[in-house]
Parts: sequence; structure tokens; C-alpha cells
Amino acid sequence: MAAQDLSVFVRHRDDGIASMELAVDGIRCAGCMQAIEGGLAREPAILGARVNLALKRVSVEWREALLRPEAVVEKLAALGFKAYPFTPERQEAGAASEERYLLRALGVAGFASMNIMLLSVAVWSGNAGDIDPTTRDFFHWLSALIALPTAAYAGRPFFESALRALKAGAVNMDVPITIGVVLALVMSVAETWNHGRHAYFDGVVMLLFFLLIGRYLDQLMRRRTRDLAGNLAALKAETATRLAADGSTTVMPIAAIAPGDLVLVRPGERVSVDGIVETGWSELDQSLVTGETAPVAIGQGERVHAGTLNLTGTLTVRVKAAGQGTLLDEIDRLMEQAVGNRSRYVRLSDRAARLYAPVVHTLAASTFLGWLAFGLSWPEALMIAVTVLIITCPCALGLAIPAVQVVAASALFRRKIMLKQGDALERLAEADIAVFDKTGTLTLPEPEILNPEALPAERRAEIGALAAASGHPLAQALARALGVSRAAEDVHEEKGQGLCVGQGGNERRLGSVAFCGAQAEAAMVAALHPGASLIAYRRGTFRTVLALGQALRPQARETIAALRKAGLQVAILSGDRFEAVAPIAAELCVTELHAGLLPGDKLALLEKMAADGHKVLMVGDGLNDAPALAGAHVSLSPVSATHLAQAAAAIVFLGESLAPVAAALGIARKARGLMLQNLWFAVLYNAVAVPIAIAGLATPLVAAVAMSGSSLVVTLNALRARAAGEAQS
Repeated sequence: MAAQDLSVFVRHRDDGIASMELAVDGIRCAGCMQAIEGGLAREPAILGARVNLALKRVSVEWREALLRPEAVVEKLAALGFKAYPFTPERQEAGAASEERYLLRALGVAGFASMNIMLLSVAVWSGNAGDIDPTTRDFFHWLSALIALPTAAYAGRPFFESALRALKAGAVNMDVPITIGVVLALVMSVAETWNHGRHAYFDGVVMLLFFLLIGRYLDQLMRRRTRDLAGNLAALKAETATRLAADGSTTVMPIAAIAPGDLVLVRPGERVSVDGIVETGWSELDQSLVTGETAPVAIGQGERVHAGTLNLTGTLTVRVKAAGQGTLLDEIDRLMEQAVGNRSRYVRLSDRAARLYAPVVHTLAASTFLGWLAFGLSWPEALMIAVTVLIITCPCALGLAIPAVQVVAASALFRRKIMLKQGDALERLAEADIAVFDKTGTLTLPEPEILNPEALPAERRAEIGALAAASGHPLAQALARALGVSRAAEDVHEEKGQGLCVGQGGNERRLGSVAFCGAQAEAAMVAALHPGASLIAYRRGTFRTVLALGQALRPQARETIAALRKAGLQVAILSGDRFEAVAPIAAELCVTELHAGLLPGDKLALLEKMAADGHKVLMVGDGLNDAPALAGAHVSLSPVSATHLAQAAAAIVFLGESLAPVAAALGIARKARGLMLQNLWFAVLYNAVAVPIAIAGLATPLVAAVAMSGSSLVVTLNALRARAAGEAQS
């Protein structure tokens, strides 16, 4: 076997911990999960392994100095599972190949079952007591001739999965199916050999036919949930055009691009790295970062991110990160974490599913012995026991929560919302009070012009050029708000007053109200915007005063209204002075506000709310609210792209709009409801189906249909979380 080098697929951390995501063939149910996680846990160098049943992936962490990545794959092979580094293309090819095989096996089982049923009809078309034994045996042997090779081919997915599980020292849902099919075949051959009247070849093949229908539909549903998980592969460029010092260009794999390199991004190409624009101007589709579909103008000195689409001009970008460490890589990691983390409900369903193997086999054996004790013949008692083996379904339990989690994470991702903690979705659904920071959360962190009507269009360029010539933070904010980066020339600065350029009637001034002689205009503006900072401008007899302040985030009013409609109380906790907080609270119709708070004060208030029985949702900017975010029942943070990895909140969202807060709450509540529905359905299904099977009121065929149907019901129900996400859009 050729040696493998999997180092390119490994994520490296500064503390010597390495991790890798693997796609694994043959993961079917909670038994497979237990076999993989338990088997890998026995390796001392492996720190943890998480299996995602819905996506058929395994995330593994290990101590880099003690283990090679190839050894992880070898360990999985020893457990009976073929694993390979996850790539979307390979996984899709593998899924398509498995679907084709299941479809062929389904066709073979269907064709064979029709022929065997015809033979059975021929045998039993007359009076059962008048059947010639020789004819009956002949038709039974014909049925066996069709059924045995059919079972060997069509039953292969179940047999191979069962053998892998047994080899790993575990029991999955395919083990009882295999036992049931093999027992029925052996019993039928023995009956035929001994000239018995009953053979069950038709039932076995029909059983496989219905099981394959369920397996095929289940495969399609899982593929659907994988698609819903938000495949980021299409946004990732595999190569970049590196620009050498002599001006020559070379197309290089992303893995060969290092920080500090210069790369060329032509119109129509996706940006392949995170970096700073050195030269050029263009418009980018930054919907990945901001959620806005409108193109954004990008020029020299501005940051660009991998995955964004260059629309118009050619850019030269100085690389800050390529491949690993980019914003796209961080979003991808958070998405994997969101669909792979174990929430409280997932852990509950895992524990329940792990009890399946000992319980179901004990039930089947007890059923067989019980019916024998009641005087039933051993073939009839054995068929009832086989039905018990088949009808119990741990798969519904195993899929009940992960399927919802995958679809909900996808619905959140479409809104640029990412989960950073496994049980954040459940905690968010429990919240009954929403607490907001003001600065950078309810308001935009960058000052905005609050009275744009005071700024004539023909004056924008000259005011912006003056503002760009100053190093004052407010002047710089004004220049950015006006979209001007080129500073005016020959500017004279009056320290502490402002800037002026020109002389006489052409003199232009920008600065304090007194410096520009605009006291009358300032009084009117201050009355309308009491908490704003004022910048005055004068040219000749023209005077205007601009109010700069932190404007409300887009959708802030609608978000607060939606939270109230959902039954949440709303409060504002801010470190800013009361005079600055009160207008914002009034504009949002929030009556409970606390101003002038230190970080410790915010935390104390949250603890008091929790002591009063509240489940607090804290929404803060993720940078200076870390103690409050950590102390809340659940926390959300609007973060910039550069701070995504550092955010302290359990849930983060990108972009300027506050709408993701209400969207996340709606999706979380819907997802929790679907999780509980799926859990109860799985429990009730087994509570009803198992006694029916033990009582002998179901056949193996009915058991196969019921077992397959239960898995499909929970998967289809999980897909309703997507509808919740679309309703929030």
C-alpha cells in the first residue's frame, strides 16, 4: 500500500494540539459512533473524537508530537472503518457511488421478490392440504436458488456494516438485521431440506427490499442535510497568482502562498487570501462578510478576505493569511463545530441509543424462549424474535438531534450567524430577557452623520478633503462617512480649533463651532441631536453644522419589536453616560436602562437577573463586554471580520444589521421544538412497536417498513428547521 502524507489536511494549534476532519464510510447509527469514539479514546495520544452521524464525519484531536495523522486513519481502519481526509468533492463522489449501489441492490431485491412471490403463489394457489410434497419442495428449492444469491448481494450493505461493528467490539443497528436475515434463511433452508411445509425465502427477500428502500431514502435525506450545512468549498480558491519582484506572475497552490507575498486578483476571480490592497481599485462582492449583496468599493490600504468576489478592477494584495488562518477558514471551522458539537439533547439521545444493543438482544431472546414456553413451534417463535430484532430502531434516536442541529446550523449560517458552543442553540431558545450593550451593539461602532440633510451634495467633496487632512478621530470619521480619502493641499491647522485653507472670500474652515462662527446653526442641531459631537464648516457666507454620533444599527427597531413579540423583556446596560443612552432607549421604546456601568457592574446586574429566575440573553460587541457575555445564560455578539476568532460570545454574527438576533432566536426555538418532537417520536415509536412485535402481531416485513419509516420521519421533520430559517429571512 502506498504511503500517505496527510499533513496538508491537519490544523495546527500553538499549544501542540493537531486536529483533522475525516469522512468515514459505513457510519450508520449510534453503535458506529460508540465504536469509533470508544476505539479512538483508547489511543493515549488522541485527546478527543467527535462523530457527526448526519454528516458521516469524524473530528479528531491529538498531541502532535506523539502521533502522525496517518496513524489516526490506520486506527480507524483497525476498527473496521475506512476513513479519508474530508473534501467536499470526494464525499459527494462517495455518496453518489453508494446511492448507485443501493439503487442496484434495490432493483435486484425487487425483481427477485416478485419471482419468489410468484413461486409462492403457485405452491399455495390450491388447498394447502392437497399440495404435493415433491412439488412443494421443488418450488422451495427454486425459491432458495433465487433468494440466497439475492440476499448475498442485496444484503451486503447490512452484512458489511454488521461485521465492521463486531470487529470493533461494538453492536450497531445492522447487527440485529443481519442476525434476523441469516436466521430466517437458515431456518428456511433447514425446513426445505427436511421437507417442511414452511419456508420464508419470500419474506426474507421482501424484508431486504423494504430495508433497502429505507436505506436509500435515508441516504438521500442525509445528502440533503449535508447540502444544507452550507458548503463553503465553492468560495475557496485552490490557487493564487503570486507576483514576483520583477513583475512576473506565477500561479501557485494556496498551500505555497506565505504571509508577505504579493498576489494578483483579476476581475471575475475570487480573492484567495486575506490581505491588504497594495495597488488598484475595484468593487467586491463581500456578501460572505457583511451579508450585503451590493458591491463594495475597495482601494489601497483596505482589507480584503478570501472568498469574496472581485467584480471590476485588478488588485495587488499583500498576503496576511492564506489557506489556514483566513476569515473563510475560521467561518468553515465554526460551521464544522456547529454541526459537530454535542448539545445536551445530543448527549441524551446518544446515551439512549447506546442502551439499544443489550436491550434489544435480550428482548429478542426472551421473546423466543417465552413463546416456546407457551407452546409455539420453534420456527414460529424464531420468526417473532426476528421481528423484534428488526422493528426496534436506534437510528431514529441517533438521528433525532444531529439532523436538526445540522439543518439549524445551516439556516443560521445563511444569516451569517455562527455557533461557537455546542449547546448555545438550546440555551438561546430558553432566554426570556434580552440585555443589550449600547455602543457598538445597538449603535454602529463608527460615528455617522446624523443630519445628512445639512450637507449639500456640491459641498461633500470639499468638506471631505478638509476632514481627510486632519488626524482628529472625528475628522477621520467624517472623511470616511463622505467616502473621501484624498486630503486637501496647503491646509493650515489652528491647534484645538480646526483647519482652514485659502484666503479671503475663498477661505474654507472646518472645526469647532466658534472657529467657524456657526453658533446659531449649532444651537438648532444640538436641540435635535443632544448627545452628538458637532463639526462646523464655513465657506464665505455659507455655514453648516454636522452632527456626528453613533447611529442605530440597521434593523435595530424591528429587532427590538420582534424580541418583544416573542415574549422577551428588553433592557439596555451601557458604560456610556445617561445623557447618551437615554435618546437611544427612547428611540427604541426601551424603558429599562442602566447607564455609566463598569464591566463588573454589568456582570452583577446579570447575576441579579439570573437569581430572579431569568434566562438572560446578552448582546454585546464582543470586545469590551467579555465578562458580561461569559456570565449570561447565552450571549450573542456582532463582530467585525477581524475579531471573529476572538469573540467571547456563544453565538456571533457578521454584518452591520441587528436582525440576526431575532432570526437566531426564532431558529433556536424552532430547532428546540423539533429536537423534542424527534426525541419523543423515537421513544414512542419503540414503546409502541416493540410490544406489538413481542406479541406476535407484526411480521418481519412490517417491522422493516416501520423501522425504515421511523428514521425517515425524524430526518424529514428536521428539515423543517430550514423553513424556520427562510421564514426569518
